[in-house]
Amino acid sequence: MQKLTIKRPDDWHLHLRDGAMLEAVLPHTAQDFGRAIIMPNLVPPVTTTKDAAAYRERILAALPKGMDFDPLMVLYLTEQTDPQDVRAGFESGLITAVKLYPAGATTNSSSGVRDMDKIMPVLEVMAEIGMPLCVHGEVVDSEIDIFDREAVFIDRVLDPLGVRLPELRVVFEHITTKQAVDYVAQASRALAATITTHHLMINRNAYLAGGIKPHYYCLPVAKREIHRKALVAAAISGDPRYFLGTDSAPHTDPNKLQECGCAGIFTAPNTMGCLAEIFEEEGALDKLEGFASLHGPAFYRLPVNEAEMVLVRSDTPASYPSSIDTQDGPVTVFDPLRPIHWKPER
Repeated sequence: MQKLTIKRPDDWHLHLRDGAMLEAVLPHTAQDFGRAIIMPNLVPPVTTTKDAAAYRERILAALPKGMDFDPLMVLYLTEQTDPQDVRAGFESGLITAVKLYPAGATTNSSSGVRDMDKIMPVLEVMAEIGMPLCVHGEVVDSEIDIFDREAVFIDRVLDPLGVRLPELRVVFEHITTKQAVDYVAQASRALAATITTHHLMINRNAYLAGGIKPHYYCLPVAKREIHRKALVAAAISGDPRYFLGTDSAPHTDPNKLQECGCAGIFTAPNTMGCLAEIFEEEGALDKLEGFASLHGPAFYRLPVNEAEMVLVRSDTPASYPSSIDTQDGPVTVFDPLRPIHWKPER
């Protein structure tokens, strides 16, 4: 048996949903993570500080007694977002970041942004006060191949935004390509990137080879092996610009397994075991704490968690649930397609 002790990790990109789903999935994050950036793409979306305050109260009400977890609230950016509400929410400490969804890019993103010029007053205020902008980095034009959406987003949106507002602090979320890794690595401005558990572990064969497998479908989609290897290299590099954002996104099986199934992979229950397996495989266990526990707080200008997590490795594969039950139906847990020998010590 082998043990690894790290500072308690955080999740810098998380979907908790609402209602019965929130109550079912929240404990699986709260048992491992001290904090999480909470995605605001509910129906209706969390667009104002008042909305975020109410959502935060629902999250805390659903938190099981004895669990210590701090939800970091995010506003959903629209072309009607009030810059002064954003300022007030951030300065009060209630709002941590704002999320940019290109309209139609992913689940519940229809209220997102179509015209970047219309959100510049908000972005200018954010740049002034040092507030991070989280971006779903894909273009959604129908003529762009889905495997090229991220690379085109860099050219069309992210790079021009950096020229226009170089002081704006940006998190390029759930990157999936070597182009994105290289772009963040060479950036001279305040640009960081989150990397998901599943994009470190699977390539596009997981959902396309041997038949369509909806439980591996997410947005952005997993891509070629060359891109997965680039993500792994970034994650284990020790570069503080890369940190964990699981994008754990639960959907019930009936919603995944239909003619037009939902995008999202639920990784909260086994993320830390999967990450330890990958980092061990790469001979980089000493870099896991930075990726999961240190780099994110540094970018968000927050203290590192004082508590610690102990990860234990056994010779026999660890046991994780294949699914969880919710009042709305079962939710399948990410299957990494390999044995996982690591597990947090409970």
